[in-house]
Amino acid sequence: MPQAEYATSPAGKPGRQTLSAVEETARMDAVRRYDILDTPPDGAFDRVAAMAARLFKVPVASVTIVDEDRIWFKAAHGLDGVSEISREPGLCGSAILADETLVIPDTLTDPVAVNNGLVTGPMAVRFYAAAPIITGDGHRLGTVNILDTKPRLITEDDTTTLADLASIVLDELEMRLAALNALRAEQERRIEQEEARERAERDMVAIQAFASTLQRTLLPPALPVIPGLELACHYATASPQDVGGDFYDVFPLDGKRWAFFLGDVCGKGPEAAAVTSLTRYTLRAAALIDPDPDVVLTSLNTALLLDPAVGTRFCTAVFGTLEPHEKGGFTLTVATGGHPPAYHLRGQGAVETVRPQGGMLIGAFAEARFASHTFHLAPGEGLLLYTDGLTEARTLGGEMIGEDGLTRFFSARTGPVTAAAVIGDTVDLIDTTPHGAGDDVALLAMSVPLADATDGLPAIATAHTIAPAGETPESRP
Repeated sequence: MPQAEYATSPAGKPGRQTLSAVEETARMDAVRRYDILDTPPDGAFDRVAAMAARLFKVPVASVTIVDEDRIWFKAAHGLDGVSEISREPGLCGSAILADETLVIPDTLTDPVAVNNGLVTGPMAVRFYAAAPIITGDGHRLGTVNILDTKPRLITEDDTTTLADLASIVLDELEMRLAALNALRAEQERRIEQEEARERAERDMVAIQAFASTLQRTLLPPALPVIPGLELACHYATASPQDVGGDFYDVFPLDGKRWAFFLGDVCGKGPEAAAVTSLTRYTLRAAALIDPDPDVVLTSLNTALLLDPAVGTRFCTAVFGTLEPHEKGGFTLTVATGGHPPAYHLRGQGAVETVRPQGGMLIGAFAEARFASHTFHLAPGEGLLLYTDGLTEARTLGGEMIGEDGLTRFFSARTGPVTAAAVIGDTVDLIDTTPHGAGDDVALLAMSVPLADATDGLPAIATAHTIAPAGETPESRP
């Protein structure tokens, strides 16, 4: 950066000398703010240069931006092939020091301009005038210049006109800067939106993974193997982001008896998951103390009412025990608490609902009472337990499947009464509905194989599936 420059006024008097380092740094910050250096030609600035040459009848006119060590031409009329020159004192370098139009009538008589390359070089400039392009905060970005190869004088009106052209250039720069800022703001907004979308997608994946992991902790990792009994199950959540409130389990009581349950906690999410966990472990603990189904559901009712964290949440459930029957099959004792009836599938379309009388919601009333029902599950027969997401699924006509529809479905079913087949057919029923189940669905089926079907075969238990509603789950025997 030159260390000694001066400008002359229109009257030829010496003006201000060089900018301080602080002033030059602030000026260059302003230049960079407009992001104009080394940009392609622009018609608006070209027209200003052409207008200046025409108005003042000079061969050369230009719009320049003064960089740290060069003069860069944003527009040049009469300077073909010239894009920049060094920042020498005497012309543009001096013009940005002035607050008004700089006029040098004869460069050969000016002590600084006489040594400038434009004067001593092939162009042999003899006349120079420039109006500084001054920003609203007082920084001089560059100049609008007119040059001639012979000395001349201009009037005060001419200097005002040249200053007006510099103001037009500044207006163009301001409009360009406003457009750039708007474009940058839009780009930043789009980037922020994209980043927000990516964060949301990552969060969604994390939430789904968390919900799936939490859901799996609330369900048995595998169904047990019970000699002489086939078990199968299915679990589908209505939304991958929510932890469902449905639950089920099968576990041993002693050497020959087993317990099972299936139910539904009202609500979804972490709070429902907490109640589901409490319910599942309370049922297991209560059954080991006294496996009577009425007593077990009464114990769960008391536990939910006493736990302040449960609040107003309640649940419905089916709890039962099974033990081998002397004539084959199993003796089942089942109690319900506000839950839909189970289906006793007898084969050949014979269906009975298992609906003990007196079962009330669990965790809603201190005086809730429960009743049980005992029956024989013979070879060739099965039992299906389910949550209300199954019966609340809507058909093409918009009606819920309901208990009547489910009864008709099983009455018309002609397939074998095996746990895996019952689960598979029931899932197929859900898949035929337009939108699948609108709620979580838990299914637990058990069946007793016919005597000739069990010869040489091990006991069977299927793995359960957990899937969002709308997917086609698999049930593997």
